[in-house]
Amino acid sequence: MKRLQHLPNMITLLRMAFVPLLILVLKDHHYLEALWVFLIAGISDGLDGYIAKRFGFVSQLGAILDPLADKILLVSAYVMLALLALVPFWLVLVVTFRDALIVGGYLVYTSLYGPVSMRPSRVSKFNTFTQILLVVFLLTERAFAFHVAHIQAALVFVVLVTTIASGGHYLWTWGIVREVEAGRAGRD
Repeated sequence: MKRLQHLPNMITLLRMAFVPLLILVLKDHHYLEALWVFLIAGISDGLDGYIAKRFGFVSQLGAILDPLADKILLVSAYVMLALLALVPFWLVLVVTFRDALIVGGYLVYTSLYGPVSMRPSRVSKFNTFTQILLVVFLLTERAFAFHVAHIQAALVFVVLVTTIASGGHYLWTWGIVREVEAGRAGRD
């Protein structure tokens, strides 16, 4: 069992290795292959988490690598989809800015207050789900040559709203709530 303790991190690194492949197949307009790469990467995300929790292989490195791999995969997919004119460029900016806000906020918070446990909120989880759903929908649409403009427009809108809500939630949690808690602790 000891030899397998690094298996979740190896799976996460494999997911990161899928990113250049995803970029290449998207660049060449091979949408079915891109869909498969994206789905396999998604399955690997669930698998590494399951193995880590089920067998007690949770590590600090894994806690950093796993969300990093997810961000790299999603942002790369969105950038490529924007370059292919399948999603609006402004949506990529919003998605990327939210991720930069979270990483920057985490770094600032830990430098000011010390280590913080990062657990995604329900809003953040739903946002990630909608971002993934939009990518899967667009790749499926292109792979199987059908187009449903109303669903695509609705998904773009939902991703926009949930991305803004998630970023706002992190700002609220780390900024306002922590500041109020610090003020209360100072008065006590």
